[in-house]
Amino acid sequence: MSETLPSVGEMLAATVPMVRTLNLEFVEATPERAVLRLPDQPDFHNHVGGPHAGAMFTLAESASGAIVLSAFGDQLGRAVPLAVRAEIGYKKLAKGPVTATATLGRPAAEVVAELDAGERPEFPVNVAITREDGAVTGEMSIVWTLRPQS
Repeated sequence: MSETLPSVGEMLAATVPMVRTLNLEFVEATPERAVLRLPDQPDFHNHVGGPHAGAMFTLAESASGAIVLSAFGDQLGRAVPLAVRAEIGYKKLAKGPVTATATLGRPAAEVVAELDAGERPEFPVNVAITREDGAVTGEMSIVWTLRPQS
């Protein structure tokens, strides 16, 4: 008998209440790319009728977390992934549902090699937030670390 492991989306939804609060939808989560969608929800609109900046930040940060878990989930027994810092730029007005696509800024093997060498590696994750017509409404760069377990 085999046990089914939870997906990255299920793990994040179970452990990060904001993922559930915003009803984020997991479209894709692989070590190469993570894609999450924020549905259009009036309760999370801003003063111009689009998704609030805080909701877009949470969407992008959650996409970055999904790719980190996908790429480094096999390291969780010896390291804790933590966000170190983030910067977001809002480029165009977002209306309707928006999607965040995250990619790693360094090869995962390099990060793991630093962890193997006893270091606390840092690595960037880049996220593009787009509306349904494909226009980029925001960009986030978030730096993560793998903190070795004590």
